[in-house]
Amino acid sequence: MANKRALSWSAALRDLKDDRTRRQDVREERLKTNAGLRGAPALPLSAWRGRSGRRYVVGVHPAGGFDADEMAEAVVIAVRRDGSGIAEMVSVATSKESPRDHLRRTWLDRVRRGGATEMHVHRLADTEAERMAIVDDLKVDTVEPAQV
Repeated sequence: MANKRALSWSAALRDLKDDRTRRQDVREERLKTNAGLRGAPALPLSAWRGRSGRRYVVGVHPAGGFDADEMAEAVVIAVRRDGSGIAEMVSVATSKESPRDHLRRTWLDRVRRGGATEMHVHRLADTEAERMAIVDDLKVDTVEPAQV
C-alpha cells in the first residue's frame, strides 16, 4: 500500500503568503572590511537587519570608551557578545538633536550594567523621524527603545 498525502494547494499558498508577511527577526550581519588590504587598518563596521528587512550599517565602538556626546543625531545599539561571537542587542536608542547629556549618561550606565560590551552607531539617518523609525524597526519585544 502506497503512502500518499493529499496536498491542499489553497492551504499551501496561504502558508506561503503568511510566511512572506511575517516579520523577520532582528539580527546582526557582519560586514567584510578592508582587513586584507596592506597598510590600512580594518574598519570596525557591521550591519543590523531590521524586522522590515532593511539593513543598517553601523560603526562598532567599545562600550567602555564610548562617550555620551557620540550619541548626538545617531541611532545607538548597545550589544553584548556571547562566547561564540554572536551579538545580542541589549537596547536601542536615539537622541534628539538638543543636548540631554544626563539622560544619555543614564542610558549608557544602564546598558553597561546590562552587559553591553559594544556600541553600534548608525549615523546615516538625516532626521529625528527617520531615526525613530529605525529604532522601531530594530526594537525587539524584550528591548525597551529609548529616546535620550
